[in-house]
Amino acid sequence: MAFFEIHNVRIAGFSACVPKQIIQNVGDAIQSSDYDAAAFVETTGVVERHCSKDFTTSDLGYAAAEKLISDLKWDKREIEVLIFVSQTADYILPATACILQERLGLGKECYATDMSLGCSGWVYGLSEIASLISVANGNIKKGLLVAGDARGIVDGPWDPLFGHAATVTALEFDVSASSMKFHFGTDGSGYDAIITLDGGCRNQLSVNSFDMEQVDGKPVNRLMTRMKGMDVFSFGISVPPKSIKKLAERYSFDYHEYDYFVFHQANMKMNEMIVKKLKLPSEKVPSSMAHFGNTSSASIPLTIVTELKEKVKNGVTKFLCCGFGVGLSWGTVAFESDDRMLISDLVEI
Repeated sequence: MAFFEIHNVRIAGFSACVPKQIIQNVGDAIQSSDYDAAAFVETTGVVERHCSKDFTTSDLGYAAAEKLISDLKWDKREIEVLIFVSQTADYILPATACILQERLGLGKECYATDMSLGCSGWVYGLSEIASLISVANGNIKKGLLVAGDARGIVDGPWDPLFGHAATVTALEFDVSASSMKFHFGTDGSGYDAIITLDGGCRNQLSVNSFDMEQVDGKPVNRLMTRMKGMDVFSFGISVPPKSIKKLAERYSFDYHEYDYFVFHQANMKMNEMIVKKLKLPSEKVPSSMAHFGNTSSASIPLTIVTELKEKVKNGVTKFLCCGFGVGLSWGTVAFESDDRMLISDLVEI
């Protein structure tokens, strides 16, 4: 079982950036005789999404990072870790984190690396950056976790499920901070449940990569994301509740006592089933799905920024967050914020 606890690291703040352009799923999205827009909205809960081909994930992440650094009044020279979690990197190589290090004006003695994960990526990234800061025992004071995806160039803005967003989570060494508790899991037998078939080393780009076909009523080619809907749904409604219960049992806490449960924004029906299985009151489960869609690794922090900014201003707030999806992969984290945690206003560019 992949359980562990990280001490002496606090979350100092959150920020998020999305494109200004909004696409309505009834009217603006894909047009197909096999696609019922109204039924899609009713099932997924995704009414509209912020999408643009003008920005990469790193563009959005840069804007979110500059906003949060400014709001926190941080000295960039003290930011010594930068982790970029995304499946839409700027280039095949180099790592996008290296590009962001220079673009943000961080010092050259900065640990910068990429992580290729989707829906569970923010929780994985949080564990990695928090571990680095914790084990450095004060030698690394501050770090930034940039997480998100902007699939505009790959999937096109017409995919009615996915929105574009990047988020930044700021962390710092603090011996008074409450611990972060994690549980992780992977089931690689479902690697093809959510997949982009071509463009990697296994299936290299070819002229056939651009041939269009209908998959679940959507026109896709082999460079676009496709999924096995029923397999993903079955995974999504079964694994997250188990992960949360296992984490609570391992660390002997009652998860019902937590203030907010922030889940990956997969789709409305899936998340409703998770809430039902865990017997959670709806007011404890914020959702950003209606206005932003599924934003991959950005969805948990984006929901915190857009739905909880005014609710967690004062005192200690207890969060349980679970990301799950492509891989198949999942991660759950329990943490407490303090009254110093800052949530920036949403940035739109």
